[in-house]
Amino acid sequence: MLSDPIVVVVALATPFRRTFDYLLGDADIPAVGTRVSVPFGHQKALVGFVVATKAQADSSHKLRAIHAVLDDSPVFSKELFALCQWCADYYHYPLGEVCQLALPSVLRKPEACPVMTQTLWQITEKGSLTPIDDLKRAPKQQQVMRVFQQRRTMLSEHCKEAGLESTTLRALGEKGLLEKKTIDEPLNQSGSDQAILKEQALALTDEQATALAALQYDDFSVALLEGVTGSGKTEVYLQAIAAVLAKGQQALVLVPEIGLTPQTLSRFEQRFNVPVAALHSGLSDSQRYKGWQNARQGAVSIVIGTRSSIFIPLDNLGLIIVDEEHDLSYKQQEGVRYSARDLAIVRAQQAKIPLLLGSATPALESLHNALAGRYQHLRLSARANAQAMPSIRCVDASSMELAPESLQAINQTLAKGLQVLIFINRRGYAPALICQDCGWLSECTACDSRMTLHHSYGQRRLHCHHCDHQTAVPAACPNCQSGRLQALGMGTQRSEQALEALFPQVPVIRIDRDSVSKKGQLQAALDVINQRQPCIMIGTQMLAKGHHFASLGLAVILDLDSAFFSSDFRGAERMGQLLTQVSGRVGREQHRGEVIIQTQFADHPQLRQLLDSGYHDYAEQILAQRKMAAMPPFEYLAVIRCHGQTAQLVQNFLQQIRGLGQAIAVDSKIEFLGPFPMAMEKRNNRYHHYLQIKSAERGVLRSLLKILCPQIEALKVPKGLHWLVDVDPQEF
Repeated sequence: MLSDPIVVVVALATPFRRTFDYLLGDADIPAVGTRVSVPFGHQKALVGFVVATKAQADSSHKLRAIHAVLDDSPVFSKELFALCQWCADYYHYPLGEVCQLALPSVLRKPEACPVMTQTLWQITEKGSLTPIDDLKRAPKQQQVMRVFQQRRTMLSEHCKEAGLESTTLRALGEKGLLEKKTIDEPLNQSGSDQAILKEQALALTDEQATALAALQYDDFSVALLEGVTGSGKTEVYLQAIAAVLAKGQQALVLVPEIGLTPQTLSRFEQRFNVPVAALHSGLSDSQRYKGWQNARQGAVSIVIGTRSSIFIPLDNLGLIIVDEEHDLSYKQQEGVRYSARDLAIVRAQQAKIPLLLGSATPALESLHNALAGRYQHLRLSARANAQAMPSIRCVDASSMELAPESLQAINQTLAKGLQVLIFINRRGYAPALICQDCGWLSECTACDSRMTLHHSYGQRRLHCHHCDHQTAVPAACPNCQSGRLQALGMGTQRSEQALEALFPQVPVIRIDRDSVSKKGQLQAALDVINQRQPCIMIGTQMLAKGHHFASLGLAVILDLDSAFFSSDFRGAERMGQLLTQVSGRVGREQHRGEVIIQTQFADHPQLRQLLDSGYHDYAEQILAQRKMAAMPPFEYLAVIRCHGQTAQLVQNFLQQIRGLGQAIAVDSKIEFLGPFPMAMEKRNNRYHHYLQIKSAERGVLRSLLKILCPQIEALKVPKGLHWLVDVDPQEF
């Protein structure tokens, strides 16, 4: 009697929130988490992920067969596949989309796993026996052989990093002293007999020592390390990681921005004598795959990465650290809208390991959990070097230009041999172009936004930062033909030019998305700053996150007033975080720093509370306001976002969704608000609206969405209309 055919249950990266059945055919039964190639609709080959296998109970139902099993072993461990399933269930996205997101792009193709080869150089028997003095007439070769008589084997990339020239290596290879090999497996150079540390740990302050001693490594826990800027949170991280490495385990460190990765990587490589890998979107596809494979095979002990690194395979994980845990970058704003910080909590819980969240300005959700006792609350109230926090004063200013008091302070700071930071969170030359005769403004035809004037390297253009539309600057006003067109307001480029004219004796270094868009530009700018010579930095939020500028004596904040009028309920929280973080870059070493805030609202109660009491008390006050307003973290939100070709079409569709939701939640305590237009309703010739759903119970909200999302999928969606669900939204 023939056995029933085997059916493979497959998750696909499609908009459908369900799995699909395929016949296995003659292949061996694949394990859960394995990639398969399957036909889907008119697509001949799509990557799918095995969820389960079963016998076909009803042979009358015709199923298509899979083309191939792509992997000899699952690309997802049992634990990582469970994390993907949790992510898909909580954020209400198809499991296939989450699985695809969690893999390097090389593995998203319906092809077998590429064989990862690495090139290495190793000393030969002849090289081991050859005296160094035999090479005294070739000093470069002599230097390389000294290294190899100690290291024995080195990867080609490590040779390059160490400054060992390829011509010298080849010359030694021709002499038979070294040999070059290609290996299929990653080389684990950590070595069980090597010391973990390259350099000794720093002496801890009493608060640092107390925080470190409070960490428990044998079970799941979440600790919030709330430390003022410069209080030595990184040293606590390093010593916590050392404790984990001593147990033979691995550590995962999440950072919010690519720009912080090289800085953090350098700090960790200086401290530890173990392989450290950096993973972020700035790497090539092959580099990301190589890092993923090294981590998967246990060839690295520490992984430092941005948001998507939460999915990196680490089978012996002992600790997760989320640095700058408040940062908005941890929340994905395209595709699957997950929070890496929140997934870190789930992964730590599944692995039964500790999670350490660090910030000088914790997110209110994290602070609320710490104050409620759900997280350990570890606090560092003073800078590690006992340096005083910078003084902060407000200067009345009605424009974005530098006030006389600011200019005087800049001159005084530069005269002391210190550096200056000018913070202005506006890219470009000016926020808009205006006609002085008729009042015409350079508005984007595709968005409810003005086009920013860019003026650099002899080129002038208008650029919409929302839809990316660009156009040449008109020679005359398109409305009245006047030639009196004027830049309106200040951006980083215009400020840079003004500062270069005012302070020709010092370098002016601009750091924003435009000036450091190419590989190596950010690091080159930071290298100049880290030489500690007087200079003026000007930039956006990229300068506010985690950087240590040893000689920074003054920060001038030009763009703060708009935060007082934010339509987002998180506006006050973000303003407090930004001001505190920018201020925290100042006066971190020998000199006490100063911060100047140019504002028209020096007496604004929120600003006064922040400056007089500090971020922690300020945050507790906002928490009290949130509780009264029944807003997160005291209640839970989800948003159905929708965009289409007309506002009416979008409104009607969201009204239909609201009706479905209210029918499901007839006996539940769920509140529906909207639909509302987004703060920028029209973007890229599409109209964006949202429906807000709120509940005092997270489980009730999840249950509603679990029923509602399939019902929305079943609706007849008008052509060109798109919708998505955003659980725990961070932006409106």
